[in-house]
Amino acid sequence: MKTWTVDDVMTKAVVSVAATASYRELVDLLTARHFSAVPVVDDFQRVTGVVSEADLLRKIEYAGDEEPRLFETRHRRGARAKALARTAGELMSCPPALTFAGTSIAAAARTMDAEHVKRLPVVDDLGRLVGIVTRGDLLKAHLRPDDEIRADVLSALRAPLLGDEVEPVEAEVNRGVVTLTGRVGRWSTTDRSMRFTRQVAGVVHVIDRLEFDVDDREVPVRERSSASHEHRARIDVTQVRDAGVVGPCPEPVRGTTLRMTKVWRKRR
Repeated sequence: MKTWTVDDVMTKAVVSVAATASYRELVDLLTARHFSAVPVVDDFQRVTGVVSEADLLRKIEYAGDEEPRLFETRHRRGARAKALARTAGELMSCPPALTFAGTSIAAAARTMDAEHVKRLPVVDDLGRLVGIVTRGDLLKAHLRPDDEIRADVLSALRAPLLGDEVEPVEAEVNRGVVTLTGRVGRWSTTDRSMRFTRQVAGVVHVIDRLEFDVDDREVPVRERSSASHEHRARIDVTQVRDAGVVGPCPEPVRGTTLRMTKVWRKRR
C-alpha cells in the first residue's frame, strides 16, 4: 500500500519573495496570483517566514493608530507594529509553520489544524523550500479513481488477514465508499481490517460485512466450583476461640473470603 505524502499533492513551482520585498510588491503579488500567503526565503532558499493577507491588512486595521497601548497583549502589540512595516522581513510571521518533504498528508492536516494555517511551506532536511501544500491540495487524495483505492485496500489487508482468512475477503469501492465482504476466523481480525482500510488515501467510508467464526472480544472466565468457594469461606472455629473471641462466630458469605481485621475480646 502506498502512503500518500505531501510530495504527491504539493505545488512544486513555488513563488517566494526575499525579506527586502516592499509592501506594495507583496500586495501586487498576492492579488495578481490569487495567493493568500507567500513564503519569505533567504539567499540559500531557506524559509525564514511567511507573509499572509492578514499581515498585510494590519496597515489598514491600525491606520493612524499605530502607537502601542499600555495594557495590550503581546499579540496585539505585534500586530499593531506591523502597521508601520514596509518590507517582507518586517511583516512576516516567524518562525513559520512548516512541514518536511515525505510527511504524510494526515500529519500535514494535523499540523495545519494545530497551527491554524491554511497552507504549509514544504522544506527539505536543510530547510530549503521545495514546495507548498494547501488544504485544497490535501483533498486531492479523495479524487483518486475507485480502482486505485481498491488495489491499495487489498494491499493494506494482507497484514491483518495473514493466517486468519477462512474465505477470500473482497473489497468493492464506489466513489470512495469501501465494502468489505468475506469470512475470517476472529472478530479482532475484522476490527483490524476496518482500521487498516480507513487509513488508505481516498477512502471516505468503510462498510463492514465481514463474518467471523470466533468472537474474541470477551475472554471466557472459568467458573469456580462451589467447593472452592466453601473452602475459601471456611473459618476454623477452634482457632477463633483460642484467640479469645467471645460470642457466636458470624456466618461467612458464600463465595467470598472473610478476613479478620479486628479481634473482639471479652470486656473486663
